[in-house]
Amino acid sequence: MAVPEGRTERALPDLTWRAMTAVDLDAVAAIAVLGFPDHFEGRELFENRLALNASGCFVLADGDGPPRGYLVAYPWRADAVPALNTLIEAIPDDAAVMYLHDLAIHPDARAGGHTGAVVEQLADAARAAGWPAVSLVAVNAAAPFWARHGFEVRDPPGMAEKLASYGDDARYMMRPL
Repeated sequence: MAVPEGRTERALPDLTWRAMTAVDLDAVAAIAVLGFPDHFEGRELFENRLALNASGCFVLADGDGPPRGYLVAYPWRADAVPALNTLIEAIPDDAAVMYLHDLAIHPDARAGGHTGAVVEQLADAARAAGWPAVSLVAVNAAAPFWARHGFEVRDPPGMAEKLASYGDDARYMMRPL
């Protein structure tokens, strides 16, 4: 497969989802800046989340090549969201859902249908691990995208205050499993 690049075509690599490793962290942080310019989270955050829950961290790449996208998820409290760009010491003892912290694809790798596969992979793994739901915060007007993947907007008491730093269009969403 190829995509037009000016008057020529460039080949698209064979991108698949694989486990994230520490070697991927610089590329993940760079993709995060492109995907979420108004919601900065640095390399240290991704290193922190990988250490906390490696089984919920994936990159989209051509084999061992550089990441072209990433997904980060970990167990968290229901109807709660972690503060942006904040390191956490441990998974909370009262974690009740799988929290999809971030999903971003490099602009050059978008429109390849890659997001649906990893969202379903995460949902299947969360279900198998006994989590009743996956939650997330939709930013950048992405609530319709997440709704197509089975997520529904929820507005539990106090959530508006928790979402204030995420932007005016932020929506807390949950997908029952």
